Amino acid sequence: MRCLFEPRLVNDTFGDPGLYVDFRDERRALLFDLGDITVLPPRKLMRVSHVFVTHTHMDHFAGFDHLLRVVLGRKAGLMLFGGPDFVAQVEHKLHAYTWNVVHRYDELVLDVCEIGTDGRGRRARFSSRTRFKREANASFEWSGDIVHDEATFRVRGRFVDHDIPCLSYAIEEKAHVNVAKDRLEALGVGVGPWLRELKHAVLTGASGTTPIDVQWRDRDGEHAMARTVDELCHLILDIAPGQRIGYVTDLRNTEANVKVLSALLEDVDVLFIESVFLDEDAEHGARKNHLTAGQAGRIARTVRAKTVKPFHFSPRYEGRAAEVIAEVQAARSSP
Repeated sequence: MRCLFEPRLVNDTFGDPGLYVDFRDERRALLFDLGDITVLPPRKLMRVSHVFVTHTHMDHFAGFDHLLRVVLGRKAGLMLFGGPDFVAQVEHKLHAYTWNVVHRYDELVLDVCEIGTDGRGRRARFSSRTRFKREANASFEWSGDIVHDEATFRVRGRFVDHDIPCLSYAIEEKAHVNVAKDRLEALGVGVGPWLRELKHAVLTGASGTTPIDVQWRDRDGEHAMARTVDELCHLILDIAPGQRIGYVTDLRNTEANVKVLSALLEDVDVLFIESVFLDEDAEHGARKNHLTAGQAGRIARTVRAKTVKPFHFSPRYEGRAAEVIAEVQAARSSP
């Protein structure tokens, strides 16, 4: 089955951390971390609807300015998520510039959500119409570890320890809902907007008795019939669990952190995880509050990740990337 997401690292394994999650068949994407994002062309950045920042070290947040420059006057809105003090940090970024001509552009609204380590959230709005003056917004409520929730997917986040709170994220497609075209043809029914309505009903948990007005047009004219969600599901849909992606970077190798990741990422399909140092430099990694490749591989084994994509390699291993990857895979497969 075709997955909803097409994830890929923004930079190579030695570059700034970042994950670009494109949506199949939609002009939309999610972005995780805002380090050096100049490799992404403007057309890619214009697709981004939501940005999820792990923490605001420069290699994870310095690209905010570049993103703002690309979308200003060209995009109506952008939603950003981050950890403690995130609203104030975005506000300081915006106040570093002079906005005396911004009123000439189409309005851009930044909706900024701050996730607290105490489970509480706050939210603020910054509009180019008011020169990005901070406007109080409704409090940001998040249930459990669900940071963002839509009909087809959700983003979950939990804090790990990097000597500061740092968010790890899980991106979850709620389900694969595919139309069996052969069964649709056998039923004698054509495609139409009703298929989108049916998929939405399934993904949002609508009652099986919910009516769907099936309408389509073919060379014989226009047709219509009424069916329930349950009837159509059994007849034409194939439903399977959705794809799950993990994004983990900047954390200590501690039992507490592994426990957090186990709860967030159990049985994840694809795990993007930092592998900064080789095990031979584990002491240096501990001082820097980063994982080694071996530690990353063992975490992947613990959470039972189906595929592992290591990144965020230290520059000291330039030319030795294969060694880092091999160490991750060896640790992951060890009994």
